Amino acid sequence: MTSAPSRVARAVRVRPTDDVAVAVDALQPGDAISVGDATVTVREEVPAGHKVALHALRVGDIVHKYGWAIGRITAEVDAGGWIHSHNLKTQLEGTLDYTYEPLTRPTAPPAPERTWEGFKRADGRVGTRNEVWVINTVGCVNWAAEKIARTANERFAGVIDGVHAFAHPYGCSQLGDDLGHTRQVLAGLMRHPNAGGVLVLGLGCENNQLDALLAEAGDVDRSRIRFFNTQDVFDEVQSGVTALNELVDRMRDDRRETVPASALVLGNKCGGSDGFSGITANPLVGRVADRLTAAGGTVLLTEVPEMFGAERVLMNRAASEAVYRDVVGMVNSFKEYFLRHGQPVYENPSPGNKAGGLTTLEEKSLGAIQKGGSSTVTSVLRYGQQVRTPGLALLEAPGNDGVSSTAMVASGATVLCFTTGRGTPLGFPAPTIKVASNSEIARKKPHWIDFDAGALLDDPAAMDATADRLLSFVLDVASGRNLTNNERNDVREIAIWKEGVTL
Repeated sequence: MTSAPSRVARAVRVRPTDDVAVAVDALQPGDAISVGDATVTVREEVPAGHKVALHALRVGDIVHKYGWAIGRITAEVDAGGWIHSHNLKTQLEGTLDYTYEPLTRPTAPPAPERTWEGFKRADGRVGTRNEVWVINTVGCVNWAAEKIARTANERFAGVIDGVHAFAHPYGCSQLGDDLGHTRQVLAGLMRHPNAGGVLVLGLGCENNQLDALLAEAGDVDRSRIRFFNTQDVFDEVQSGVTALNELVDRMRDDRRETVPASALVLGNKCGGSDGFSGITANPLVGRVADRLTAAGGTVLLTEVPEMFGAERVLMNRAASEAVYRDVVGMVNSFKEYFLRHGQPVYENPSPGNKAGGLTTLEEKSLGAIQKGGSSTVTSVLRYGQQVRTPGLALLEAPGNDGVSSTAMVASGATVLCFTTGRGTPLGFPAPTIKVASNSEIARKKPHWIDFDAGALLDDPAAMDATADRLLSFVLDVASGRNLTNNERNDVREIAIWKEGVTL
């Protein structure tokens, strides 16, 4: 009696030197997978997105994925075995010393000329939207800011792109860096080119005094800002709507103009990753980053803890030794931040990441940094700083989706590309393009997801063509020809980094 033939199942090996493949489908014992020159029979159940060994591995062996080490084997694995938390452990410990080893970079070919339609501002930056933003100094006046925005949206529908308030709980009972972070982020939003007008709403007795916030905002176009403390007026909502009338009158003649791709500032972020994120969505937005920076544009990459384990890759792409030192300083200061609070520097990925197939921080980080493509790192920004230099900028912020995405907007990002393997409804002040790493979540949540990268699992060779398609979509969003799902659903939030004492 002959046995049934093995089922041929799908798996992907990212680099030819990798010791593992990633299961595209859930694998069963007896399934056969073939990647490159390796063919193995699966020995146990392997969930989709998880890793399967391409050859036998012994205790202490280093496992490679993306062409880099992602951890050390803690229990023997035969070819075709499942590799995850039960037999793979991080090899990262403590703080590290670094040496600048710059990569030899070929000259990039001239980028095709691409344009989009944006709103030119007095400071030379270009907005992707012409909105009024209502920004409050303190959480006490959230309700007033939101009521003003709702009232004004009804009144000015069709005249401008919208009126939006961004609630937050801070601005009072804060000290030191916490108060500074709040001011920096709010000041960044006040300067943002997507805001053709800004109403700043204060209370009057808060730590984050209105005068200090205006000073933090610096040389902004005062003809497009109105502000008052609600304790100083009889009806704060009516006073706010009156101020918005003046702002909208100032904005009525704003028109989109054709601008080069270099005028765009794109923020790339990942949230809720799975085992496919580093194979599809993240490298896809990385290709878009490469195209945009080659055209003279700007891309922001943040989530410093999700650089841990992959930081040398970014350091060696620094444009100069001075930029390299800035990257080292940012990474080490973030590790020291963890250590000050008694937290492990190299904590494993979140439960959702683990369920999706990511085992160690190295693996998560090596997949995450692919959102920066292969672009040269031209600058390093501390939290709240404005981006000034074209190219790939690394921004100091934690991994939290809300905090890091808000930080990119506050630093000048006018569109966000947010990759996800788990799905999220989150949206931020700038248009937020959700890019799914797998088609299942794109089908399940079409009201969240804007672009499906999951098809790349079936056709990896389509990466360049798909990147061209995504770049066109990004430019259409920037031009206002497309709205993102977060805009359609009116999901726009901010979150501010808090790390200190509350009074």
